[in-house]
Parts: sequence; structure tokens; C-alpha cells
Amino acid sequence: MSNYDHPKRCFREPIPEIFDAARYLDAAVSAHLNGHSSLATELFTLANDPKVWAWTDSIWGKKSPFVRIKKQPNKAPGERVKARMPTAIRKAELHSRDGFHCRFCGVPVIRAEIRKVLHIAYPTAVPWGRSNASQHAAFQCMWAQYDHVVPHSHGGANDLDNLVVTCAACNFGKMEYTLDELGLIDPRTIPPIQSSWDGLERVAGFIGKP
Repeated sequence: MSNYDHPKRCFREPIPEIFDAARYLDAAVSAHLNGHSSLATELFTLANDPKVWAWTDSIWGKKSPFVRIKKQPNKAPGERVKARMPTAIRKAELHSRDGFHCRFCGVPVIRAEIRKVLHIAYPTAVPWGRSNASQHAAFQCMWAQYDHVVPHSHGGANDLDNLVVTCAACNFGKMEYTLDELGLIDPRTIPPIQSSWDGLERVAGFIGKP
């Protein structure tokens, strides 16, 4: 039984500007691969939308009005599995299963490795500074994360069944809390989104590989 009367799929519904930004990014990569760097620069810049940055910040900020927590006692077993991040192979398995969309809110996601390639190629149009505010809004929002649905602190394992692909906002908004504490639906009960979005993987010459 959820700790909330009506659990939600995600903290906040994605705004249309996120999907507009994804289209700009997709077109920018196509332009880049076709040798049109000026057009790619223009499109990457258009995707850096302050509205997208504000949406992301509204969820993962420390005082987010969209993340409400009803903390419960930790009922994890005495011996916990050691926390660890997924390996490159496990991440590839996750993307093979989940595609390149957040399993919570459904926004398109992009691996950090792809963003790094594009930042190097277009350092001004794809900024990535040390502070959140100095990072490209769309790449920040769509930054692929790998969430333990049941947190380690509550006995969650590192296996594939307990991991899902998420966007940065949903992952950092969720923190170490359980779905019940956050009033969220289990994302594993919702089928992965099927779409043509490839996470911009083609820019590196491969899709879905670590």
C-alpha cells in the first residue's frame, strides 16, 4: 500500500520545451554528421532553453516544491548489498531494455559520454561548467542516470531487475528515498517508451554500446 492515496508516475510532468529541445539536438547531430557545423551550432544553442533548465532545477533543487517526502522507518535486512554503480556492460543492457527515455517521466535521455563528445566539438554551443547554471539546459535535463528503484539503504540490490534508466531530474529528485516515501508509482510496472530517439548515439558511430 502506498503512503500516498494517489501515487504519481513522476515528480512533475515534462514541459513541451523539453521535447522541442530534443528535436533541436537531434537535428543538430544530423547537421554535424553532414558537415554543417554552423547549423549544428545554431541548433545546439536553441536547445539551451532556460525553461528547460528551470524545469530540471525545480525538481532536483534542495527545496523542490515537487518532491514531497513522508519518511518511513528503514526496514532493510541487517546485511545490505554493497552499493555500486552499474558497469558499462550493465548500462548497455539497461539501454537495450529501457531505450533512451526516463522510466519515470518519459523524457529523452543522453549518456554523459555522448554529451562529452559534443561539448568538445562545440564548447560554446554545448557548455558544461562546474555549476548547474553553467551547464547546457537540454543536456543537463536529459543526462542519463541509472537508478536503484529500491535504494541500497533499504536493501535494494545491484541487479538488472532493480535498475532503471532515468533522467537527471528524476534521479536526483528521488535521492535515497523509497517510492512509497515519495508517493511514486513503480516505474517497472510501466512499459518502456518505444520511439526513434537514439540518445544521439550515432554521433559516436554506434548505438547502445558502452
